[in-house]
Amino acid sequence: MRADRLLSLLLLLQNRGRMTAPELAAELEVSVRTVYRDIEALGASGIPIYADRGPAGGYRLLDGYRTRLTGLTGDEADSLFLAGMPGPATQLGLGADLATAQLKLRAALPAELGERSRRIQERFHLDAPGWFHDAEEVPHLGAVAEAVWRTRILRVRYRRWRGEVERDLHPLGLVLKGGIWYLVARVESVRTYRVSRILSAEVLEQTFERPTGFDLAAYWEESSRKLEEMRFQGEAELLLTPRGLRLLPMKFGAAGAAAAAAASPPDDRGRVRVVLPVESLPVATHDLLWLGAEADVLGPPELRDAVARTVTELAQRYAPPG
Repeated sequence: MRADRLLSLLLLLQNRGRMTAPELAAELEVSVRTVYRDIEALGASGIPIYADRGPAGGYRLLDGYRTRLTGLTGDEADSLFLAGMPGPATQLGLGADLATAQLKLRAALPAELGERSRRIQERFHLDAPGWFHDAEEVPHLGAVAEAVWRTRILRVRYRRWRGEVERDLHPLGLVLKGGIWYLVARVESVRTYRVSRILSAEVLEQTFERPTGFDLAAYWEESSRKLEEMRFQGEAELLLTPRGLRLLPMKFGAAGAAAAAAASPPDDRGRVRVVLPVESLPVATHDLLWLGAEADVLGPPELRDAVARTVTELAQRYAPPG
């Protein structure tokens, strides 16, 4: 809406001082011509905006002028909880609210604290997703967030490993983990759903009662702990080169780091023995092949045999003809 844009323009000038029309247009995501029209509208309403000519020119407010139109709307106040995560805020449909809320908050601060907040924003940035992983497409995140916020039943079509299902969920909360959105919801019991696997979502008019005393953070912590316990189904004994030892934490995270820290003393070739927690046999076989010649699988026998069969098959596949 134009009224929101005019207020944002005014707060930008109040917080940052002199700004050019192209700079304002970039911040507001509008054309320079629109900025000119908005400047005229603010001036006509009595706001003391002045234009400085020349290469270092731009628009500024009369020295000492400060607007008091800094009250936050409900959506803007909600968005402040995502102030360190502009990407997720945009995914939830709160990007514009967050930008306006930050402007209003800074405008309401004393000059010294406003400058301090600006420096923090310039020098610290949170980028939640891990390296080399594109952000997942979550086209239904807005509907999911609406259902969570309004305590409405959410009808979804969901893709599982064994096929698609349709369910009416009682959405209790959203969690962003490693750049991936998860929905915590109740059907017969409380479960976790990956938002990117929701194929369709409809927010129903029907509401539901949240479980008494439900704590989203506590549920997630306990659920994560159980998942870690279920994840590892055995142990692999490995003989690693020095490079393989360095690669272990990169591939296997905390489990790999712990295994590396407990490694045996190196032999005369610099190789060490480690015991690494592993998942199912197919997953462990795939993961350990990533280490290539830097790792020798010593046991258990079924894992060593599975790696040997895979390596033999690859060698035959890529053998030169003749």
